Amino acid sequence: MQIDYPFHVGTSGRTATTAGDAHLRDLIEQVLFTSPGERVNRPTFGSGLLQLVFEGNSDALAAAAQLSVQGSLQQWLGELIEVQSDSVENVDWTLTVTVRYVIRHSQQAQAARFVRSV
Repeated sequence: MQIDYPFHVGTSGRTATTAGDAHLRDLIEQVLFTSPGERVNRPTFGSGLLQLVFEGNSDALAAAAQLSVQGSLQQWLGELIEVQSDSVENVDWTLTVTVRYVIRHSQQAQAARFVRSV
């Protein structure tokens, strides 16, 4: 069973589930927007990306954010996806992450865009 993210109850009154590519996208979103230390049983899980929103915008920050995204996705989802490229934009209080990846089992290229306001 692949639980939908964010967690919610489906129309049947049970835990909502998802399948295939939508589940992979949910997994990527969880890795990107979970801060290390946030999960008790996996204290190193996540990318720490949301903490970078409060730093000054610079080329160095953009490079650090891209390395953080690529490294955490490779560590936690490396057996499921191969990250081709990623970009991180910090405008005002909004963080936009675009990830281009290949699904390993089907060799299908995908792109996902995530937007978070803090």
